[in-house]
Amino acid sequence: MKYYSIGNFAKKIGKSVSTLRVWDEKNILKPHHITQSGHRMYSEDQVFQVLNLNPMVKKEKKIIGYCRVSTSKQKDDLERQKETVKQYMIAKGYSFELITDIGSGINYKNKGLNQLIDMILIGEVEKVVVLYKDRLVRFGFELIESICKKHNVKIEIIDQTPKTSDQELVEDLVQIVTVFNCRLQGKRANKTKKILKEVKELEDS
Repeated sequence: MKYYSIGNFAKKIGKSVSTLRVWDEKNILKPHHITQSGHRMYSEDQVFQVLNLNPMVKKEKKIIGYCRVSTSKQKDDLERQKETVKQYMIAKGYSFELITDIGSGINYKNKGLNQLIDMILIGEVEKVVVLYKDRLVRFGFELIESICKKHNVKIEIIDQTPKTSDQELVEDLVQIVTVFNCRLQGKRANKTKKILKEVKELEDS
């Protein structure tokens, strides 16, 4: 059996060394073994596994339920969202795992979202289930969808009730203003809060 250092393995599969370290920490892909001097070593079989080159290496794929709310004040909403997604998947007879996030839909550094993407990229996911389309990401859904299609992953949206273009525009504005408000202080923050209030009043009307 041939073995590779973490640097050589990263080049083989087209990933960075830092990505492999994250995969190790998250138990997404562990090294074959660690040397006495503490170096991670990967096997040739793992190259085939990651690149899906070896038909004899079959990985059990998972159905992932992904739930997200924007702020910690919405934890109750997150619990309701999780319960709805769980009950839906149970009714479908799915064997599943849940990944959750508390963070803006325009923050692509959310821990759960990145865990999900990493799992998709190494071929561990069969399907992603979300309550609403914008629970996955607020902007860039088509990009995530394209990544999923390239890795034979289906995105299943539970509630596909259509929204008007005005509703979508207002919701997008609320998200953008909220994110920028969190980065501001003092008078500028108060002005942004006023804008946010006006946008929400527009949404309600």
